[in-house]
Amino acid sequence: MRTGFAAFAGATIADKKVPIYCTQLDNLGNSVHMGHLSTHILDTTRGKPGAGIKLVVERIENGQRSVVSQAVTNDDGRCDKPLLEGSDFVAGEYEIQFAVGSYLKSTAASNHQHSNDAPLFLDTVVIRFGVASADEHYHVPLLISPFAYSTYRGS
Repeated sequence: MRTGFAAFAGATIADKKVPIYCTQLDNLGNSVHMGHLSTHILDTTRGKPGAGIKLVVERIENGQRSVVSQAVTNDDGRCDKPLLEGSDFVAGEYEIQFAVGSYLKSTAASNHQHSNDAPLFLDTVVIRFGVASADEHYHVPLLISPFAYSTYRGS
């Protein structure tokens, strides 16, 4: 495979820098599948990206957990690079823990919807999922509101 080929590039769309994950090429110019894990967070109450949310990715093997990645979402609710890629991204069981509590408190406070001494309904959202083929792109978005969340396997 070619060395030095960027696995991440940025493009400007409507004055926003968005990630574009590029295809790696072998010595003959053929594309080599580069599986990776990505996410983004959308606040469905406000209709905006979930910015500044910490997340932790754990791999679960034989009942044992190990942290394999950590990130904080940018202003577009995305991470600046894939959560996992290359040899770090293997088939198996994973969990992403989204620390949404601080974000929900700050957005609720700005809307006068939450008392500081009341517990949040959602604080940490945990999504456990399986990766069957590490050659594929696994995109695990999170749609949140103060009282609900959903996810799906995106593209």
